[in-house]
Amino acid sequence: MATQHSRSAARIMMAPAVILLLGWMLVPLTMTVIFSFKKYLPLRGGDLGWVGFDNYVRFVSSSTFWPSVQATLVIVGGVLAITVVFGVLLALLLDQPMWGQGVVRILVIAPFFVMPTVSALVWKNIFMDPVNGLFAHLWKFFGAEPISWLSEASMPSIILIVSWQWLPFATLILLTAMQSLDSEQLEAAEMDGASPLARFGYIVLPHLGRAITVVVLIQTIFLLSIFAEIFVTTQGAFGTRTLTYLIFQRVLESQNIGLGSAGGVYAIILANIVAAFLMRIVGKNLDT
Repeated sequence: MATQHSRSAARIMMAPAVILLLGWMLVPLTMTVIFSFKKYLPLRGGDLGWVGFDNYVRFVSSSTFWPSVQATLVIVGGVLAITVVFGVLLALLLDQPMWGQGVVRILVIAPFFVMPTVSALVWKNIFMDPVNGLFAHLWKFFGAEPISWLSEASMPSIILIVSWQWLPFATLILLTAMQSLDSEQLEAAEMDGASPLARFGYIVLPHLGRAITVVVLIQTIFLLSIFAEIFVTTQGAFGTRTLTYLIFQRVLESQNIGLGSAGGVYAIILANIVAAFLMRIVGKNLDT
């Protein structure tokens, strides 16, 4: 057992890293909160003094605020649904013995290491281009009129692009959890006459509950701040303006750091509300 002396030594050795991490998080957060109460125009006079909650009122009273929140939640929900469902299916497939299994797993996981801007450019120019894109040629092959994806089906297109990026992450986590499942349980259920669907529903899926919870929580944290894919593809048009992109536009248009900081505080509040909701709904799996 660890003695009091060894625990104290461990705390002392960990203290520099903890202090650095707290400073890395708290200093920008504190500056954001302070600037949100100021009118700070770096290109038009600099710090013009305190304005109280004026920035918060201006930001939330904008006609684009609630649509941007809605767009953010739709993208997060759509991506989570696709990545969890197809992540489970891919994990089931990759868990089966097959020729070249290692190569297949690497190919499935590879998109996760592609930069968001690069993947968005690939989808925009190679797949979704209404003239020379692969989807356009596929539509023409079947005698259909090509679709301008990023304008006619903008939200599904964004969800598809982001899901393609995050599906490998979900698959990797779920595959790792699936490989920890005791095969004797499945063999016993099979000997008792349980169908493959019953084995999946009563054994495999409950076993993946904790992994699915981890996937949902981690992806939600990152998806709430989605920006690069919107900037490269639609630039916030056609109903795809997320809260993060709205903050970018407000700062760029007004050159008001205070207004953007108020939007950042709203984004933090939204992230905490969603995280608390998810922890209440699905986080119980972590305690079982």
